[in-house]
Amino acid sequence: MSDPSSRNKDQPMYAVPLGAGGATVSLYTPRVAPRQATALLHKVVAGDRLDLLAQRYFSDPFQAWRIVDANPTFVPESLLEPGTVLFIPEKP
Repeated sequence: MSDPSSRNKDQPMYAVPLGAGGATVSLYTPRVAPRQATALLHKVVAGDRLDLLAQRYFSDPFQAWRIVDANPTFVPESLLEPGTVLFIPEKP
């Protein structure tokens, strides 16, 4: 059962076999987040962290996933290269 506060709570899941024993693990179906209207652009400087940016723009460091979802990446840390321009979505 998923956490009711999770951003993935309504996402479909699928089972993946773990081996010959018949055990499976349930995974969320990969999702593509729709592009949100851009409220701000932020140019990354040395020392920026996603949680600190979320605190600055959303007043909540646990909303860093909103910044990650608004920018194309498979590795969130790659967004923090100095000089990178991040899209900051509108405040929820």
